[in-house]
Amino acid sequence: MLKKSRLAACIGAAFGVALVSAPAFAQEAQKLERIEVTGSRIRQIDAETSQPVLKLTQADIQKSGLVTVGDILNQLSSAGTPDFSKGNVLTSNREQGGEYINLRNLGSDRLLVLVNGRRWSQSVGGFTDLSTIPASMIERMEVLKDGASSVYGSDAIAGVVNFILKKSMDGGTISVYQGANELGDGKKSDVNLAYGVSGDKGNMMFGFTYTKVDPVWAKDREITATSYGPDHKTDGLGLGPWGRVRAISPTTGGGTGTTYILNHTGIYDGVGQGQNSRYLANYHTTAAADGSDSFNPPSQMMFLSPTELKSIFTRGTLDITPSIRASTTAMFADRSSTRQIAGYPLQSTSQSSNRVYIDKDSYYNPLGNQGFAADGTPVTPGTGIDAFFQRRVIELPRVTTNNNRTLHLDAGVEGDLDIAGRAWTWSTTLNYSNVAGETLNSGNINLVNLKKALGPSFLNSAGVVQCGTPAAPIALGSGPGLCTPFNVLGGPSASTPEALNFINHKGVATYGSTVRSLHADASGEIVKLPGGMMSMAMGLESREVKGFDKPGAIEQNALSTDLAGGETIGDYDVNEAYLELNIPILKGVVGAEALSINLASRYSDYSNFGDTTNSKVSFIYRPIKDVMVRGTWAEGFRAPNLGDLAGGGSQSFSFYTDPCDTRFGAAANDPTVQARCTAAGVPAGFRQVGQTGLPITAPNTQTPFPFQTGAGNRFLQPETAVTKTAGVVFSPSFVQGFTAALDWYNIQVDNRIVGVSATYLANQCYVTGVAALCGLHTRNATGQIDSFLTGNANLGSMRTEGIDLSLMYRLPAQSWGKLTVRSETSYIKKFETKSTETADWSDAGVGENDLYRVKSNLGIDWTMGDFGVTLGTRYYSASKTNGWDCDPTAPVECSNPDGEWTGGTGYNKLKALVYNDLSFSYKAPWKGTLLVGVNNVFNKKPRINYDIGSSSSSVNAELPIDRSWFVRYSQDF
Repeated sequence: MLKKSRLAACIGAAFGVALVSAPAFAQEAQKLERIEVTGSRIRQIDAETSQPVLKLTQADIQKSGLVTVGDILNQLSSAGTPDFSKGNVLTSNREQGGEYINLRNLGSDRLLVLVNGRRWSQSVGGFTDLSTIPASMIERMEVLKDGASSVYGSDAIAGVVNFILKKSMDGGTISVYQGANELGDGKKSDVNLAYGVSGDKGNMMFGFTYTKVDPVWAKDREITATSYGPDHKTDGLGLGPWGRVRAISPTTGGGTGTTYILNHTGIYDGVGQGQNSRYLANYHTTAAADGSDSFNPPSQMMFLSPTELKSIFTRGTLDITPSIRASTTAMFADRSSTRQIAGYPLQSTSQSSNRVYIDKDSYYNPLGNQGFAADGTPVTPGTGIDAFFQRRVIELPRVTTNNNRTLHLDAGVEGDLDIAGRAWTWSTTLNYSNVAGETLNSGNINLVNLKKALGPSFLNSAGVVQCGTPAAPIALGSGPGLCTPFNVLGGPSASTPEALNFINHKGVATYGSTVRSLHADASGEIVKLPGGMMSMAMGLESREVKGFDKPGAIEQNALSTDLAGGETIGDYDVNEAYLELNIPILKGVVGAEALSINLASRYSDYSNFGDTTNSKVSFIYRPIKDVMVRGTWAEGFRAPNLGDLAGGGSQSFSFYTDPCDTRFGAAANDPTVQARCTAAGVPAGFRQVGQTGLPITAPNTQTPFPFQTGAGNRFLQPETAVTKTAGVVFSPSFVQGFTAALDWYNIQVDNRIVGVSATYLANQCYVTGVAALCGLHTRNATGQIDSFLTGNANLGSMRTEGIDLSLMYRLPAQSWGKLTVRSETSYIKKFETKSTETADWSDAGVGENDLYRVKSNLGIDWTMGDFGVTLGTRYYSASKTNGWDCDPTAPVECSNPDGEWTGGTGYNKLKALVYNDLSFSYKAPWKGTLLVGVNNVFNKKPRINYDIGSSSSSVNAELPIDRSWFVRYSQDF
């Protein structure tokens, strides 16, 4: 149970109440009406406050040339690489196809998403899919880059994104969008319709959106066609589709002795003809150096996965009396997304608890009773043996479709009050959100049927291979009691549709989450102070959360090659109360044009871990009208979500680099790491092996052993955080239309909840030397890591510090038009983690991979009459990554072989990236608007990053793959 903060106690003693912060800074002038700006529950006229808020309007959405708000927000300079990349098709999760923002690189689950100031739907994993928010109904988006747990509760550690929807419409708008990459793939289509009517007593709005994004296949571009790019086509190849057979080890159950690989034609694309697999003479024992005995997985994989989204939205308001209003909102979104990866790399021990061998009496076993020895003579009946096998089933690419449905309903009543001559507002709202879906997959192997298909079989009198024995035959077919033999060693050319249908597993998993909440809020003025009216807001919230994730029975029992996992079922409820105070101390005096303090506190009582109080202090100081100084100190927290607490966990063939590998691991250049590896029993000259069973030829390679990941932990406690910000806003009266804002931030998250990766834990054990984390993996007799427990844990802390710079200059109108220049830049000074409370802080890799030290956006808008032009420029600073080979004596693609970075000694420095986007608009006299544009105008090509090994290639799928074009036409009516 968390203790109440000392700050909250001080506030309570001083004022008898717990109090909340003031509203946030907006970048454009507002009408003189009381509004609620993200970061505060107090409605007031002044929109400039103590917290930095970035505002994006509907016009900004249109001009970007991007289809969804998620794509737009992920281009913010303060946003990191999304947690769930559309290009990471190897990742299996229920968030597949959704859109999420990773603000401050702190993780999408540490960002709170609101719609009209209320929480939106969440998955079992605690993530909010931005694609479900109807873009056509958005009036503006406000991004609060500050902690806000004292105002909104859990999750608001990195900040808050608040989507403010249109309040009313008269008439309608229809908009049609079409775009594609330069090669014609990745087509994007978007149609949205919005219509509204208003009357004296209320209004009603309706919106419909249809969005479709086509796939981009890795094979269609040379840079993505192989795992490590065009310079290393045969590196990183996986298990091939041509059978490999060995004897079975009596001690381990794995393969032992000589490996026989079927002779075949063709190369690593899987196209070719295999020889008769029953004859051992048709096998060779050494893998071909040209990689032809392996397979290139990207040849079957998507680089960017497709999605299709349909949503409908309606909102209505009714004036019950002149001072009381009722409103209701309903939204339903249906999203379907698909991913395809290469056929499964099948072997006898794909599931250690359900091993499958080729029976000694199988017709297709060259080591069995019906096989032929290497000299061509038949195996003596009764001397045949069961066989260990390996081969990738490329005839059945693995396809997963995620069908996701989101429903949101809310209804509320609000009103205005006059209390002793002071203006007050009140509201009560009931919210209901539900996420439900299922994942459908095919291409994995049903191990029960496979065991039958590789069991005893014979050639019947009709010349057809049949399961069973001549004395006890099993009828051919795929139904109950039937069987179809499978020539697993013969390769693709020997497979039959009937056999593939028999072993193909078609799985179904279901998931869902429901959030119900009730809110009661009130805000208004209390007393007049020298600086203005003191205002207060207060409220209560009760929230109930339930969720589940249920893999199919076959998956739960590891009876297929699909990643085995358990059920997730959980629920909790929380009751909260908050109070907020805005105290204007001075105004219009010498040396203090304005001075105000904002205080906040929120009490939360959770059914699963206890209670917590989080508070906040912020201030605004204007020494003169042109300068505003602001700052905050805030406590925050993130309660563990249902997946954190009750996640069933699943298997994963993780990508990682073993630090003890003597070529690509830290042990290659670090004697201390080598000594730790030796002490752990790792043999001298150790080499990590990949899925082919051979030493890896590149870093960050997929393990041949399934690791256990994502297991829930019901003993998890909430994360806690402290956010500190300070900034200055300069709006010189002598330069009309110019504003500059410089803000410093420092965020530290303690007791963090993290799903630890194999690479992280291995490095913590051998590189950092945290002995407590060395017991989560085991090594077999050859030194290979053959099991890893990588579940959820409260593990240490992380902290980040940096600076944001925002500039805007709206030049006075001239005869040649209007010009507006906007710039947004984020600089990360540090991002550090520590694995335990007593461990030292270590750099998390600022300036490495996709944790860019500097990101910057520049936008230039020119309009003249009905014509407009927008130029946008995005900058990503240089970064350090793993080189191909950083051996100081002969470095390959390694610019700094002696340089130090978080990966050890030796790195490759990738140059900075700059992308330019250009669009043209025309407003027609018939209320139509035409927008035409090109993104990545100069066709900046992708760059290779060998640390992106968990994707289908070594290219960042979140950056442009090539030049793309778009056109949008909108018509008002």
